[in-house]
Amino acid sequence: MIPRRRYWLLLSLSVLVYVAGLFVKLFENDSAQFAVMAMRMAQENDFINLIKDTQDYLDKPHLHFWLAALSFKIFGIHDWAYRIPGIIFTLIAAYSTYGLGSLLYNKDVGKLAALIFMSCQTIILSAIDVRTDAVLTGSVILAIWQLAVYLQKGHLRSLLIGAFATGMAFSTKGQIGLLVIGIPLLCHVIYTKKWSRVFHPKVLLAIIVFALTISPMLYAYYQQYDLHPEKVIRGLSDRSGIRFIFWEQSFERLSGEGVGKNSSDYFFFFHTLLWVLIPWTLLSLLGLFTRLRSAWQTRLEKTANREVLTLGGILIIFLIISFAQFKLPHYLNVLMPLFAVLTSAYIGRLYHDQFRRQIRLNLGLQFFILGLFFMAVVLICFTVFKFEHGYWYVILFVLLLPMAYFCLERNDYTLRMITITVVGSVMFNLIMNIHFYPRLLEYQGGSTMASWVKENGIDSSKIFKASLRHTWAMDFYLQDPLHHLKVAQMMEEKDIWVYADDKELSAMQKAGIRWDKQHSVDQFRITRLQAKFLKPSTRMQVVRAMHLVHLP
Repeated sequence: MIPRRRYWLLLSLSVLVYVAGLFVKLFENDSAQFAVMAMRMAQENDFINLIKDTQDYLDKPHLHFWLAALSFKIFGIHDWAYRIPGIIFTLIAAYSTYGLGSLLYNKDVGKLAALIFMSCQTIILSAIDVRTDAVLTGSVILAIWQLAVYLQKGHLRSLLIGAFATGMAFSTKGQIGLLVIGIPLLCHVIYTKKWSRVFHPKVLLAIIVFALTISPMLYAYYQQYDLHPEKVIRGLSDRSGIRFIFWEQSFERLSGEGVGKNSSDYFFFFHTLLWVLIPWTLLSLLGLFTRLRSAWQTRLEKTANREVLTLGGILIIFLIISFAQFKLPHYLNVLMPLFAVLTSAYIGRLYHDQFRRQIRLNLGLQFFILGLFFMAVVLICFTVFKFEHGYWYVILFVLLLPMAYFCLERNDYTLRMITITVVGSVMFNLIMNIHFYPRLLEYQGGSTMASWVKENGIDSSKIFKASLRHTWAMDFYLQDPLHHLKVAQMMEEKDIWVYADDKELSAMQKAGIRWDKQHSVDQFRITRLQAKFLKPSTRMQVVRAMHLVHLP
């Protein structure tokens, strides 16, 4: 379906996007917050306690933070060091997607599935705005692949690797890891009737491996919470960390208790799906519809090259998370490998069965997606954040040149469709990583102010914040979290700097506090983009200021 040289070219271009994103500054809130939490672990050599600011952090298990802290220990405290574990697990996820596609179909499907996964917009974004989902996705799809190999071939090695990966998923995000691994595999077992493998004595070894894998995380929870019933977490004392991770965590997400409710829209993930799958959205939805129609027409009759692991896993998990009262777009990341395999199988079936009309239609659809990418790039480069230097036009020309070449080449329709889709994604995301995000981050006050502090040689231990507002980006780039100082306390201090917004500065002035130096930066919540911000003429209507003032 894809010649070897073309495949490695497209895969290399996709990896280039991830490399370019390594050096972008960290985004507030979650990415910078988690980096600060891991930084504290590395600085204090405390790998037991998870602390958010000065409070115990119960929400998520430890693995993501341990991996980031280990990276800091090896490479030093840098934004790119924080991203390294996430990228490694993204590559593991891509290889596992290839393995699962090859197992369920053939190597051609597996290779294309890995390429689809690597070029999905939400996966590229998750390697830049790194949360826990990159590690979770890699662990989940590795577990599904290896456990599916065990169910099909009975290999003990695959069973034990799958159990270890399941433990990694559980140690990253708790019960949701077990859910998204278990449901696709249960669908697979019901369809293939491999029950003898499920109840084989070998499974006892897998349970032992799983238990050993999660034991460090359980020990840390026990030390931080179970041994300290006096701690008050979210208004409740006597919190058991082990009970929380085994029972309470996922129910809190579903009900919204503890973490709060942010969406009761049951269709939230339906419209979110339209952008997280870009540039494969239309092909993925066509593949899903085709598979659903086929399953209905044949009443799931068993035939060659038919499986329900991907279809059942996507539909059931999608339904469950749609009823959660707390929803975020990146919750869909764990489904991307399954979508990639399903989409690849759909494209492969059209190619091998020579459905020329549908192939030509799909090529037209992907040219439409490519057109959207091109329009977005033009808007970004010439309107949202205009090029400031001539060399940027050369860079843009270099990026557009291969896209034009592959659009004009005369080749097999399926190969052209795959090529222009991946090249379009690469072009768009390289522009995002090397131009859009760096310009956007100029409006993230904390990281911008931290750069100014370092340039001027200011002692970070003398900088305080005027409120309890989180300052994750500034904390990370100063490598020294800011402490809160009340107005009354400021009046007793000398030769300090205070980080404050307009209201806090006004309150300080009314209290009689005077300063002799002031530096101001623009501040905008960059992970919540809006039209007014993207339009240069109205941008300053939604941008506010953050100030650093010196109290002599």
